[in-house]
Amino acid sequence: MAESIVLAYSGGLDTSVACKWLQEERGYDVVCLTVDLGNLPDVEGAKRRGAEAGAKSVEFTDAREDFLRYFVFPALAANAVYEGQYPLATALGRPLIAKLLVDKAREVGATAVAHGCTGKGNDQVRFDVAIQTLAPDLTIVGTARENEMTRDEAMEYAAKHGISVRTTVESPYSTDENLWGRSVECGVLEDPWAAPPEDAYAWTKPLDRTPERPAHVEITFKEGFPVALDGEELGPVELVQRLSDLGGEHGIGRIDMVEDRLVGIKSREIYEAPAATILIEAHKALEALTLSKLQLRMKERVAQEYADLIYNGLWFSAHHRDLAAYTQSTQRHVSGDVRMRLWRGRAVPEGRRSDESLYSYELATYGSGDQFDQKAAAGFIKLWGLPVQVQAQRQLLREPGDPLHLAAPEE
Repeated sequence: MAESIVLAYSGGLDTSVACKWLQEERGYDVVCLTVDLGNLPDVEGAKRRGAEAGAKSVEFTDAREDFLRYFVFPALAANAVYEGQYPLATALGRPLIAKLLVDKAREVGATAVAHGCTGKGNDQVRFDVAIQTLAPDLTIVGTARENEMTRDEAMEYAAKHGISVRTTVESPYSTDENLWGRSVECGVLEDPWAAPPEDAYAWTKPLDRTPERPAHVEITFKEGFPVALDGEELGPVELVQRLSDLGGEHGIGRIDMVEDRLVGIKSREIYEAPAATILIEAHKALEALTLSKLQLRMKERVAQEYADLIYNGLWFSAHHRDLAAYTQSTQRHVSGDVRMRLWRGRAVPEGRRSDESLYSYELATYGSGDQFDQKAAAGFIKLWGLPVQVQAQRQLLREPGDPLHLAAPEE
């Protein structure tokens, strides 16, 4: 009797080919597990391709709410963005899929799990590290890196075995989608000088087709998590989907970047992340109102570390637990509303309010209600500048030349 393996199955080219390859080359009975993170526009097609590829079964799990509540929103609270641009949509989905793979393997008595990640990508690291951490006894098969098929060879293999796939020679993109974002690579996008063709985008309109007037949306946060739009309380899935649709209509969330992959190469990536772009900007605006200067500075450093950790596949680590604990603590007072202006590809905060705001009108105003003691400023400035004054008099002004760099450099 053949051993069973659970394959992370998207229904696309790579994993459909992987399903057949695992049977023919490795002798496994294949259980396909498709995890819905908001990325299943063609469920029936995925089932059909799984059957065409000879899967023992094709099973589906709706993990959309868990994905947002336990993976995306904690990353949002940290303002985690990789290399200043990428909101980590694909990277955030991998640890959840890995956990569900392990759970399914235990359920069906499988001895192995598999994924269709290539040997060049980051996802193989994210899957492997998570699975090794959660279930070190399971064998991991990375089908794409082991069969080493090129994209063209994979399409030929699918055609040979009667597997219908959406990828074609004319549109050879590799895509991944979930509620938080969509990633696109391969094909003409591999030339960083080439402008992305419009057919690479699916969620966002080009700017010349966006509405002539801006849209406004009021986002309510409670302890760092979004909970309502325009005063209407919504669950995570509906809230993110509404913002994604609205942002896409206004061309918001297009990202074209060359990023540094974990495996050591640079890669040109196209992302669409309307909801992520809007929510991150709104969350930052509310934090500016409710966190102290020292908290904000520290959070900036934590945000980069948090983003790197997610990108590098270290979700199930003690380091992540510690960063998450700090981030959660900072969000105790990050509650309130932010009004966002959406127009011509930009999401801009136009207003923010909170019952826990650190902004004091009486201290900030220059009008008649001013309560700031301006006379106290002179003494403060004297003490603040005292170390600079002492060092200049004792050291810098005694040095030859131009110790204070006042003169223009010689040519």
